[in-house]
Amino acid sequence: MKTAASAADLADIEDLRRQSGLEFMQAILSGERAGPPIGDAMGFALDHVEDGLVRFTGTPHFQTLNPMGGVHGGWYGTLLDSAMACAVMTKVPCGSTYTTLEYKVNITRALPADTEIVATGTVVHAGRSTGVANGEIRGAKDGRVYATGSTTCLIMALPVV
Repeated sequence: MKTAASAADLADIEDLRRQSGLEFMQAILSGERAGPPIGDAMGFALDHVEDGLVRFTGTPHFQTLNPMGGVHGGWYGTLLDSAMACAVMTKVPCGSTYTTLEYKVNITRALPADTEIVATGTVVHAGRSTGVANGEIRGAKDGRVYATGSTTCLIMALPVV
């Protein structure tokens, strides 16, 4: 997966009009479209896309630690927001987009730095104006749940320009 190097590499409104959310996410996964730079900054990448489900893999490194040496809660939140909201994106029709309205994260156990994880977002509802998804972060090797989450996203038509 390639990552956007500048704002010019990110999608514009016309790009979004031409593809469904599922097609858009598949294009990022295939490398046809650049992924967002947040993944590089936070140490995670898109790994799998299907209708209603998205998976990221990643590893929290030293840069993600809080002052006590634990993985910062914002890392869990960023990763779960990405997984859950991108799952909702797979349900967005052509000519529309989404934005996160709210999300909640439950950290169930401390994740040691340099532990490879799998984060999955799964849609539980996708309507005309809202999408709801759940997510979890599991250890790639041990399968243990490190965090869970839920989100509500606003699905909205793109503005006419």
